[in-house]
Amino acid sequence: MFEIPKLIIIPVIAVVITQLLKFIIKGISGEWRWSVLSEYGGMPSAHTAFVTSLSTVVLIAEGVSSVAFAICFVFSIIIIRDAIGFRQFLGQHGKILNMLVKKLPKKEEMKYSRGLVERLGHTPFQALIGGLLGIFFGILLYYCLPTYWVT
Repeated sequence: MFEIPKLIIIPVIAVVITQLLKFIIKGISGEWRWSVLSEYGGMPSAHTAFVTSLSTVVLIAEGVSSVAFAICFVFSIIIIRDAIGFRQFLGQHGKILNMLVKKLPKKEEMKYSRGLVERLGHTPFQALIGGLLGIFFGILLYYCLPTYWVT
């Protein structure tokens, strides 16, 4: 028998539900593609939902003064900042480089036919919504799930 603590399973559930919401939102806007489930960027931020749900359940379980919460909080800020800043920056570079590749002679352009991913990061609003979902799922599931899942 294997026990999985809910402090691990809750963030996993939060990220899965958030990715499914992203899939539904993209589908409603006309993009029904399974690949959306594994793509970066978009509304809402699953990365943010994951780290905020983890920080939330650790806060509830361990308290605001705990070392575990401090670590979760600091890493959450780094990950959210990365999703909004650095990955957004990389996406802009991908877009510019893809435009430059299209200006190459056809023979050269074919070498780069796959192109770079242009949507890697999140807007602050997408991260905010992901964060609110993470906090919501963290609180809800912490009080609804048993302490351990037995598999």
